[in-house]
Amino acid sequence: MCAPTPTLQSCIPFPLREDDLVDVVEKAKDWAIMHGAAMRSKQEFNPDALQFAPFILTPSSFPRVEFQKAVALQPVLNELIHAVAHDSAFLFETLKSTVKVDDFTRSLIDIYRTVLDEGIAQPISLGLLRSDLMLETRCNNECSEPANPLNAYCCWKQVEINTIASGFGHLGPSSKSLQSYILKELGHRDKLGNLPENKALSGLCDAMVEAWKLQKRPKAAILFVVEDVTYNICDQRFHEFYIREHHPDVLVVRQTLTEIHRAWRLGPDRELLLRVHEGEPEVEASVVYFRAGYEPGHYHGPDEWAARLLVERSRAIKCPSIQYHLAGTKKVQQALARPDVLRRFVGADEAKIDAIRDVFTGLYSLDPDEGGVEAVALALANPERFVLKPQREGGGNNVYGADIPAALNAMSPDERSAWILMERIFPPLSTGYMIRPGGPSPPPLVQLVSELGIFGAIIGCKDEVLYNKQVGHMLRTKLSTANEGGVAAGLGALDSPYLID
Repeated sequence: MCAPTPTLQSCIPFPLREDDLVDVVEKAKDWAIMHGAAMRSKQEFNPDALQFAPFILTPSSFPRVEFQKAVALQPVLNELIHAVAHDSAFLFETLKSTVKVDDFTRSLIDIYRTVLDEGIAQPISLGLLRSDLMLETRCNNECSEPANPLNAYCCWKQVEINTIASGFGHLGPSSKSLQSYILKELGHRDKLGNLPENKALSGLCDAMVEAWKLQKRPKAAILFVVEDVTYNICDQRFHEFYIREHHPDVLVVRQTLTEIHRAWRLGPDRELLLRVHEGEPEVEASVVYFRAGYEPGHYHGPDEWAARLLVERSRAIKCPSIQYHLAGTKKVQQALARPDVLRRFVGADEAKIDAIRDVFTGLYSLDPDEGGVEAVALALANPERFVLKPQREGGGNNVYGADIPAALNAMSPDERSAWILMERIFPPLSTGYMIRPGGPSPPPLVQLVSELGIFGAIIGCKDEVLYNKQVGHMLRTKLSTANEGGVAAGLGALDSPYLID
């Protein structure tokens, strides 16, 4: 039996007095809506209406030294993913079992093969990445006390790294602004110095513009590829608004994959061109930023897949390129946990290898040819230790704990190879108020767990990195009893880190 999960100290004393709590919550809801910390409702969708995004009332504590470690490591992780994305032999070999049973991954691989056979039209890729991590309380998966009981944790571990549609570039900084307002209203202005600067929005957008400048085509646009219906509209639109305000010469165009298939074509030099009104010049997109295309539901049929192939065949700089998308699959990340594989991409720099390996939790292949039988036995013997992950982004796809045996037993050995097994991270708890649309007033004090995301931006081709930065962060927090924590998926809440020593 494990000891009770350690709890991080809150940034201010709780509970709040009820009248103060009700007052500040009402003001905070209005602040959120009026400053774009908002989304469209999935339950009652209306394109003309917004509701505030779920948020944690006050920032959640996070150890300063671990935050700084994550920030410092991000450029190294950027380089790692960049190297992986440009090793076609590794991608094909690593995903060879997955493509036999996973139609979505196979379709991505087919596009990659096609553009390789034709010759890559644009060797430069733009990576806007987000490395997600959680503090760990059980070192070596044991029920021992944390190595650092005062801070209620022993280390942090990477949950995953996202290479496509890495969201919250706006909502991350907006969360800090919202919670700064709340702290001031509650009389805790002195706490603001422990909320780290967050320039995620400008950092991500400036990287897009840097890629646009590399193309030297001043009349070209940046194309945002979006869903048919966008719920997380503020996070997307504020990227567009930032670019238009700070770089007014750069046009931004939003299109779905279906619209791209209908209206775009390749020019004689593989320019990606939008057919406009008769007699008017076509619009070229020299940079393409995917906020859709990461899950099967975004491809309604052959037309959408044809649109993705059209973009990949073009000379536009893609974010992500098809190879970057493949580099972000769970199967690839599982393979990178092996020391011999890391050396393939990092070289003989043992310090870098150790720094990367130190943040990986246990990742296991379920491929029968790669120790999958033993991994399945581990999961069946102690399912609470593990998470089962498919090759998907967007949240809501994982299988946890007690649900794992039934899921594994329902799969054939070949079907299992489309999944990976990850050791579960057991983060420390925090205490706070979660504010949700339609939630109770006053909100109850609840136990929470948080996941930190560190943004990175990298531009380059196979043999040269032209731009590599850490560009901001975000924090998502969920109820301690919840498995998934995606805010856009309706399961988590906006938050920001309050750094503690």
